Amino acid sequence: MSQKPKDIAVVVGATGAMGAVISRRLAAEGLSVLAVARKADALASLVDTTPGVRPCVADISNDSSIDAIQAALDAPVRMVVHGPGVATAGGVLVAPTAAVVDAVNIKVGGMIRLVRAVDGKLVRGSRLVAIGGHYGSEPNPWAATAGVGNAALTNLMRQYSWAYGARGVTAHVVQPGPADTDRLRRIAADRAARGGITLEAALDEYRAESALGALTTPEQVAWAIALLLAPEADALAGSTLFMDAGRRKGMA
Repeated sequence: MSQKPKDIAVVVGATGAMGAVISRRLAAEGLSVLAVARKADALASLVDTTPGVRPCVADISNDSSIDAIQAALDAPVRMVVHGPGVATAGGVLVAPTAAVVDAVNIKVGGMIRLVRAVDGKLVRGSRLVAIGGHYGSEPNPWAATAGVGNAALTNLMRQYSWAYGARGVTAHVVQPGPADTDRLRRIAADRAARGGITLEAALDEYRAESALGALTTPEQVAWAIALLLAPEADALAGSTLFMDAGRRKGMA
């Protein structure tokens, strides 16, 4: 007797520092993880080291990704996680307009493509999860692409919450603060150069902006996403989970 296929989690940006940890966590939760990324070699490395993960080579910035992801689905989709990175192109006064438009295409257009690819496989209790970022809610003039892209992404996810609510499908934003990854170190290097300080001093400044004096870790983000699999997470429909180690000061 053949076994029923496992429910699927689709993770976009699966080969990034955060995406790889999320993929492993969701596989450990018993889901079949469809790891989506542009580069086959990076996907092969993730698949080889993580049981329960299979590859899907697709560019989420292009409409061709809809068919590529859709063709790889053979069971209900329990969760999608949209977490591609965008280029760090400088502040709002200097960032090329093309870089800002590209960030919106990847963050917002990519989520739209992902949801359209999985729509026919969603079931009651499925979760649509977008990984945003601190600067989507706390604008910073030095982070134009991340700020604009993530702010627009949050609006989109609120729309999905209403569009899919009647089907019992919930939409969520998980919004980390600056995360302890190689990408942050590249951003911190720019900050260090602007301020004439060392890289470690720039990282200390990021830590000091948190109430705990800490950076968010990919493992913490993966933990929060796994929590959304619980049926009780229905109550979080349309909400944003701030994972910033106490970085926000506002009440809203």
